[in-house]
Amino acid sequence: MSDDLSRNTLAEAQAARLRHVWANPRGWRYWSAVNNTEVGIWYIVTAFGFFLFAGVLALIVRAQLAVPQNDLVSPEFYNQAFTLHGTMMMFLFAVPIFEAVAILLLPQMLAARDLPFPRLSAFGFWCFLIGGTFVAGSIFFDAAPASGWFMYPPLATNKDLAGIGADIWLLGLSFIEVASIAAAVELIVGVLKCRPPGMRIHLMPLYCWYVLIVAGMILFAFPPLIAGDILFELQRMFDWPFFDPDRGGDPVLWQHLFWIFGHPEVYIIFLPSIALMAMIVPTFSQVPITGYGWIVLAAVGTGFLSFGLWAHHMYTTGLPALSLGFFSAASEAVAIPTGVQIFVFIATMATGRVIFSVPMLFAAGALAVFVFGGLTGVMVALAPFDWQAHDTHFVVAHLHYTLIGGMLLPLIAGLYYFFPFATKRMLSARLGRWAFWLIFTGFNITFLPMHFTGLRGMPRRVFTYPAGHGWDWLNLISTFGAYIMAIGVLIVVVDVVRALRHGRPAPRNPWNAGTLEWTVETSDENWGVRSVPQISSRYPLWDQPGLVEEMDQGRGYLPDAAAGRRETLITGVLDATPEQVQRLPTNSFRPLAAAVFIGTCFIAATFEWWWLATAGGIIGIGVILGWLWTGTARPPEAAMMDAGRGLTLPLYASGPRSVGWWAMCITMVGDATAFISLVFGYFFYWTIHAEFPPPEATGPGLAWPGIAAATGLAAWATVLAARHANRAGRVAIARLALIAGAGLAIASIAAGAAAILTTGLDPVVHVYDATVWVLVIWTALHLAAGVLMQLYCLARSLAGHMTPLHDIDIRNVALYWHFTAGTLAVTMAVIGLFPLASG
Repeated sequence: MSDDLSRNTLAEAQAARLRHVWANPRGWRYWSAVNNTEVGIWYIVTAFGFFLFAGVLALIVRAQLAVPQNDLVSPEFYNQAFTLHGTMMMFLFAVPIFEAVAILLLPQMLAARDLPFPRLSAFGFWCFLIGGTFVAGSIFFDAAPASGWFMYPPLATNKDLAGIGADIWLLGLSFIEVASIAAAVELIVGVLKCRPPGMRIHLMPLYCWYVLIVAGMILFAFPPLIAGDILFELQRMFDWPFFDPDRGGDPVLWQHLFWIFGHPEVYIIFLPSIALMAMIVPTFSQVPITGYGWIVLAAVGTGFLSFGLWAHHMYTTGLPALSLGFFSAASEAVAIPTGVQIFVFIATMATGRVIFSVPMLFAAGALAVFVFGGLTGVMVALAPFDWQAHDTHFVVAHLHYTLIGGMLLPLIAGLYYFFPFATKRMLSARLGRWAFWLIFTGFNITFLPMHFTGLRGMPRRVFTYPAGHGWDWLNLISTFGAYIMAIGVLIVVVDVVRALRHGRPAPRNPWNAGTLEWTVETSDENWGVRSVPQISSRYPLWDQPGLVEEMDQGRGYLPDAAAGRRETLITGVLDATPEQVQRLPTNSFRPLAAAVFIGTCFIAATFEWWWLATAGGIIGIGVILGWLWTGTARPPEAAMMDAGRGLTLPLYASGPRSVGWWAMCITMVGDATAFISLVFGYFFYWTIHAEFPPPEATGPGLAWPGIAAATGLAAWATVLAARHANRAGRVAIARLALIAGAGLAIASIAAGAAAILTTGLDPVVHVYDATVWVLVIWTALHLAAGVLMQLYCLARSLAGHMTPLHDIDIRNVALYWHFTAGTLAVTMAVIGLFPLASG
């Protein structure tokens, strides 16, 4: 009896410490919160807000097209409305909502206290909010982008035709892409390193697999668009002729870079929604998913193939017949892994006893709509058919069947499914059914007729149309359907708002699901899980009796917060063996401040306010350095700590065992992808020109690129020497090596500058000169960042935060320099050696 009393007293004391450590700030300081529960909710609400705004724009577009020769809105406003609708749906809703939901769900699904970089999540959210507001708000000032969501040159590169809207699109979205990549890094490291002990990689919930795949796709898909944005903005602001045929450029390069991003983005949007269904279908079938291995392979295959399809958006640009055949076959092939995923859901339902609740209703509707959209996708994947349907309303219909069936309906299913998880309240089943049938019916009334208007020749993006072409009544029906669908969405919104105050309290695990996120407690605790469990099943709540009680009573790992610090468990990538207890940073306004100043840099650049842009950028970098200095890689007060269940773990790890090393590695993969995209541009021009470099080009020669490469690679070598010296305890030598490396890197930057400034290259005259300039500037900026990192390490060493035992900073910087050395070597080889080889 006394032992039980003692255990209960200890458990209550532990819970009180955890509650104190994980408590949210109050009042205005609430906005400094960084835990996933708060940031995830902010992210989701903001993304839905942008969705509703974009939906209103769509209703205006449909009202304008309801009857022929309509003048409800002006042509200028119409162009802005449909451009902003597409832009917001793709960039401000479809991708961010995936990351928002993942930030909210993933820690609980992995029984982790939080993701490994909570301040990075907060920074990503504030970037998203600021950038999205900037882009969306431009329509109120008659300054929104109006050239279509893909910004094709030469229309969008012409300042007189496109106005400042194109700059808002390019720089505003580039800023948001920073947020997307930051979230992708966070999610990948979270899935790989924050799983509970025992959750080997083949035991992960399918949702985690999809997060891993999609976040990886973001790393490879977004950088080509960032590279394209750089080229695009350089042409608009400084007249560098990347897309001007008169000076060697080519608008088709933009299409390549855009669609290398744009087509995988369809799957970046689609796969997370499939992930939600992979959680919903087994729960309401009350059986484990059928064909776990097959669906993982199919998801990986879909992600891989999606990068080989981009040119099927460019059939009408005059691609060679061989390319048409290749991309057409690849486009057809992606139907195979996609079909496997659909069949897995059908097989799961066939082996269980399906409960047709509201989430399942939306999931079933999604399958029907998406399959129909997939079939029309097979049609437009065929080049001869695409030539007929290209840029018609048939494509609009196909796109919306794919995206609404593949994304929106599963997302609403997820909303009804996970609402009790997030708010501890239930949505109304009756309102949910009304909403489903209105949305499902309205959607089909809207978009099914567009197949016929398209086949009858109605082009996309027209402001109005003449009567008598057979488009009149079809357009009227589409508009009618759009408003029915809008009523359905409105009912969902009303239901959510109503339930927040008056919804029925949700019981714990209301759907009898089998995965860990449903261990969430009904009380408002911010600690994620009371203690971290040992896992031995894909559905632990079904297969491990007594697990929830064990977690609640603090008999798992990390049951306490004795040091008064936020902590989470770090485990091995493949087998989830416990490796470290990670100290997490606490609430801070620094992520918000960094986003504000970096956002100021982007927004000021849009209006060519260069001094403000420079000041914003410098202050923003300073804030980030302060954030890193105070919140990361601090030596702990002890080497080891009791992690519970008799396990003692280190509090500090560097190299591949640390989450920071993984984050740096993943970030640099994305960075390398952007660089490869710029190099791709160089060789693209080489393939389309009979002579490239042009005979009259002076080129950078060999001497300066050679000096730049030699000094830059020497800087890399000194960083490696500094890392080895520090680890060996020769701290003074390490500091000298860091200083020498910084000097060599600056010399390399100077040599690179000489290569373009002293050899007659003029970036305005010809695209060859401009391409060389871009590659050199890109490399110089990376060298400059390397110098900053070396000086940061030096300062950390002098301050005692970097020691032979605590060397995260120098090891991460060395990893950065591996990529920078590769960038330098490729750049100098391309600009210095390739002209000799091709000449």
